[in-house]
Amino acid sequence: MRFPPLRLALAVWGLAASFYLFGFFQRVMPASLADLLMRDFALSAVALGNLSALYYYTYAAVQLPTGILVHRLGPTRLLLAGSTLAGVGALLFALGSSMLVAGAGRALIGAAHGMAWVSMLTLVAHWFPARRFGTMSGISLMVGSLGALMAGPPLRQLADAFGWRPTVAATGALALLLALAIWWQIRDDPRERGYASHAPAQDAHAHDPPLLAALRQVLANRNVWLIAAVNSGVCGSFLAFTGLWGVPFFVQQHGLAPKGASAITTSMLLLFAVSAPLFGLLSDRLHRHKLPFAIGGGLMVAGFGVLALAPAAPLGLLVPALLVGSIGAGSMVLSFAFAKASVPRHLQGAATGLTNLGVMAGALVQMPVLGLILDAHWDGRSEGGVRLYSLAAFQAGLLFLAAWIAAAFVLLLLTRERPHAAAARDVTGQGRASAT
Repeated sequence: MRFPPLRLALAVWGLAASFYLFGFFQRVMPASLADLLMRDFALSAVALGNLSALYYYTYAAVQLPTGILVHRLGPTRLLLAGSTLAGVGALLFALGSSMLVAGAGRALIGAAHGMAWVSMLTLVAHWFPARRFGTMSGISLMVGSLGALMAGPPLRQLADAFGWRPTVAATGALALLLALAIWWQIRDDPRERGYASHAPAQDAHAHDPPLLAALRQVLANRNVWLIAAVNSGVCGSFLAFTGLWGVPFFVQQHGLAPKGASAITTSMLLLFAVSAPLFGLLSDRLHRHKLPFAIGGGLMVAGFGVLALAPAAPLGLLVPALLVGSIGAGSMVLSFAFAKASVPRHLQGAATGLTNLGVMAGALVQMPVLGLILDAHWDGRSEGGVRLYSLAAFQAGLLFLAAWIAAAFVLLLLTRERPHAAAARDVTGQGRASAT
């Protein structure tokens, strides 16, 4: 029995990646619409931060269960349920006349997309050779990040032309159409299409450990916890800035129009997307996770350190520094293979979920805390119903963000990686391990 043709494997992966792309779009959407949301819902910085963070709260809540259920129910069912819920959530957010309804919609979107990444990696493990796992992980992250790019200037232009509510409602309808395509095309394993699977047969029939036992075991793993905490800084902080507070910072402190400020954060997201597969390829070539991850973490510390220490510096200095940090943020894609190499095969799905939880935990805390810091320094100024914050207020929040990133980098140095030979074996088997 031969392996599935590349075009079929890419079709299966492409639908999962499309759902992941939509999740990225919804994740950073409030950044481009920040002033419109603050105006229409009369939001303070804290309230806007909390509204945006609702996505991350529910996303984080489903990570560990998803990591286990993807093995028990299969990725197709989770992707189908997620895309359906995401469409309903987007419609609720767009049509909601109150913060309660809009918040419920955003929370539903977050929970739905919490199923995307782990499910997509599981499909990669079954439909692609194991030696390509790191590279495909990076490409998957890059494709997902395109959704964040679409939530920048393109979204703002559509919102200005047609209104933000009709625009967001249209994305909800597209998500429901995607659910139909997922139901029609995706299968958990190539065997269901008459082809050989890249995942070992024993993975498909392995005995499932009790749910609570699997959770306890993965939560007790020191390395996985450290890697999850690293992600909260290396990627969570990046998302907190590009996904919400970057645009208001550049608008209020550097006099840019929302479209111009969004162009900067979009460029950051673009480099984040492009660098992810490059880090994945480097890891596959070196048979190592920690070294390239540490290089990326160091770039994050440097880039956001410049921003926090000199927020009033010319854009000619700030923007290149942030672009360097954005390249470093793409190294977070290595955290998943790193975490999975740290646990037995039957726990690797849960380890992936916990690692992804770290990303969301960082953003869901940082977004509202930055709002609290800004409101604590607010001097009462506003314009058009939107609060204006001083440079000192923004710098206080950015120093908090930079300190979190630096702490995450220190934790990365404390992680342990197996010797080179063992790491090489893990790279060979990491795609298969995803089958959990």
